Amino acid sequence: MTRMLCCIRLLVAGTFLLGLVLPVGAVEPGEMLDDPVLEARAQELDDDLRCVKCRSESIASSNAEWASDARVKVRELLTEGATDAEVRDFFVARYGEYVLMTPTRHGANWILWGAGPLMLVLGGGIAAFYLRRRTAAGTGDEEGLSTAEKARLGQILDK
Repeated sequence: MTRMLCCIRLLVAGTFLLGLVLPVGAVEPGEMLDDPVLEARAQELDDDLRCVKCRSESIASSNAEWASDARVKVRELLTEGATDAEVRDFFVARYGEYVLMTPTRHGANWILWGAGPLMLVLGGGIAAFYLRRRTAAGTGDEEGLSTAEKARLGQILDK
């Protein structure tokens, strides 16, 4: 009975975890384009644009009304013949660079791109300095326990 209960618990936990990691598509059927090439471009752009209401989600995964309107606008612009860059520029002009899921690599955004690698190098340098200093401090001629101390330790441990 306990083995069966364990299996059921594992199954429930696995199902729960699977639900957390599976991507949820928020695109409504009415928002999809008939042309599969344009729809593929639209979905790629949806992944690149941030929902300004949800903040940490792309418009592709957001269920907010603003995201739905943005998905419709992306498809509308693509149908009118806009390039991917023109669609991105359209949203950046209205909502700022924040609307892009990946910041551009110019201006003050270099701080965002450089901060991670800089912190990694800095942390590695500090760790190397600390380990080298600690190793150097431990190489002195330290004496071990004397025979009297070893005998006393043996008596204490035997009790």
